Amino acid sequence: MIIQPGIAKANLGVSREDVTLEDHPLNPNPDSRWNTYFKDNEVLLQIDKDVRRLYPDMAFFQRPTDYPCLLILDPQNEFETLRRRVEQTTLKSQTVARNRSGVTNVSSPLKSTPSSLSEYEVLPNGCEAHWEVVERILFIYAKLNPGIAYVQGMNEIVGPLYYTFATDPNSEWKEHAEADTFFCFTNLMAEIRDNFIKSLDDSQCGITYKMEKVYSTLKEKDVELYLKLQEQNIKPQFFAFRWLTLLLSQEFLLPDVIRIWDSLFADDKRFDFLLLVCCAMLTLIRDQLMEGDFTLNMRLLQDYPISDVHLILKKAKELQDSK
Repeated sequence: MIIQPGIAKANLGVSREDVTLEDHPLNPNPDSRWNTYFKDNEVLLQIDKDVRRLYPDMAFFQRPTDYPCLLILDPQNEFETLRRRVEQTTLKSQTVARNRSGVTNVSSPLKSTPSSLSEYEVLPNGCEAHWEVVERILFIYAKLNPGIAYVQGMNEIVGPLYYTFATDPNSEWKEHAEADTFFCFTNLMAEIRDNFIKSLDDSQCGITYKMEKVYSTLKEKDVELYLKLQEQNIKPQFFAFRWLTLLLSQEFLLPDVIRIWDSLFADDKRFDFLLLVCCAMLTLIRDQLMEGDFTLNMRLLQDYPISDVHLILKKAKELQDSK
């Protein structure tokens, strides 16, 4: 699934398959395996860019995993690691671009700004960083789900899941962190994937409807605050889009995100409870929002000031019980 076309397993005694006209790298046929490979590279480059900057304040994702994928790293095989595939795609050729006037520009990657490839120290052969495991999970998910593939933000969803499994004190469970994360991520995405599908944004299952639901819930719980935000033309898209789509994973530190997710996933109506958590976050800074102007309030909402997630969850539970 993630192997370069033309490469066969070494244990078959064949290092390369014969190149045919039907499956040549320059064959423009959309059904060509090479054509699929090159399209997959576009997805892979975006995934690579995102996972390399996953929780940059933590060293965890840069560290080597104790359980790398030995099948891929085994030098006896000719399997191409995703890291190597990205390096070849971004560094082995000049960049050729044609502008709208038809002028072709050729630039060398050596003259471009430093890429994210240099952000993390390269580990020695035979090692895999945790971010590389996350990259493989996301890429395989994209291959298995071509209807949605990969959308920016999925890395923020898979990160807390993988961290939880990969830091399990039980070494027997930790060994299977990659498989367990993939299973849980796939099941979670089955519930929230509509948030990542742009064509569904305005449908009843889309993200726009859910953002409006935050405001309708707020109107029910605190009409004065709701009217204040409406008066200042502060739309839920300005802040609730990120809150809802990423399940608050960018608003708090990772341990606090995991604590919030514990409450979300433990609730039978987990994503209704997420709406209440968002409302609780608004009501807890009610005084500042009522006194602030548009600029100040936008700053508050986009850089949420309260870090005590227990206080937020307690308030959300109060809102839930007040129905």
